[in-house]
Amino acid sequence: MSLTSNPRDLRLKALLRWLPVPVKGVEPVAGDASMRRYFRVHTADGPMIAMDAPPPEDVVRFADVAGMMRRMGVRVPEIYALEASSGFALLEDFGNRSYLSCLDDDSAGRLYDLARETIVLLQTGEDRGGLPCYSRALLQRELEIFRQWFLDRWLGIRVDEALWRRTVRILLANALEQPRVCVHRDFHSRNLMVLEEGLPGVLDFQDAVKGPVTYDPVSLLKDCYIAWPQERIDGWSERYRQRLEWAGMKVDPGQWRLWFDLMGAQRHLKAAGIFARLWVRDGRRGYLADIPRTLGYVVSVSERHAPLQALGDFLKEQVIPRMDSRL
Repeated sequence: MSLTSNPRDLRLKALLRWLPVPVKGVEPVAGDASMRRYFRVHTADGPMIAMDAPPPEDVVRFADVAGMMRRMGVRVPEIYALEASSGFALLEDFGNRSYLSCLDDDSAGRLYDLARETIVLLQTGEDRGGLPCYSRALLQRELEIFRQWFLDRWLGIRVDEALWRRTVRILLANALEQPRVCVHRDFHSRNLMVLEEGLPGVLDFQDAVKGPVTYDPVSLLKDCYIAWPQERIDGWSERYRQRLEWAGMKVDPGQWRLWFDLMGAQRHLKAAGIFARLWVRDGRRGYLADIPRTLGYVVSVSERHAPLQALGDFLKEQVIPRMDSRL
């Protein structure tokens, strides 16, 4: 059955009718955890990406953030055409070579060096106008995704209220005391594309905010989709701190390690909650396999930092055994 033979897929038909170039063929491209869909369309000028971003997705914000990042020197897709009312866009095609598909022991150092330079461009660029702040309320709402969808809705576990309040207080204080920079929010191996010219192609950037300086580095180095030995992560993280220092932002090494680890705990709790929500609410099972790795980061941090020890004990004693039985 062809992509357009399903009469229920009215949006895809409308997207293909809207495209401003003749199309020789179309194929789906792996998407992300949002409601957006992507299609590779083959044209006389080569392949391009057609994006279908239904409400509440905002293609105007997508275009605005793309323009801002392009001015910073970040390699984001060119936007050839856009229709805000429909949520359609025609984009540059970065190909199929994601970081996730190319990373191995030999390539990781070089690829992460290039990704590091991209984060530096984001964090030192002056054009951050219009980005919302990664506020206390937003950070707290993200943590509640873990409690609501992962613990309550998927596993049927209630966390002790005092333990949860203490965990939230620690993680929010850590995030809010850090220098604020441009934060991509999903800077990981599935959203970085290997390009011939050097710096990676960056995808899924429309939710960028002004937020904690360690957020994107920890997203990259403690990736929910691929894991590295802790010694290697520590080395990469310290080199990033040194690179920021060279760029004019000085942070004590011990302070950086604390910020980095606790920021990762906040992000990984949120991510585990989102993965569970995709299954419970949307029937999308594919991300469940990434939850053990994601929660494993939180357990590791709890063993390195005493304020999170009680959270780690709760995860090891109650959560992970129930999770393993569900998986």
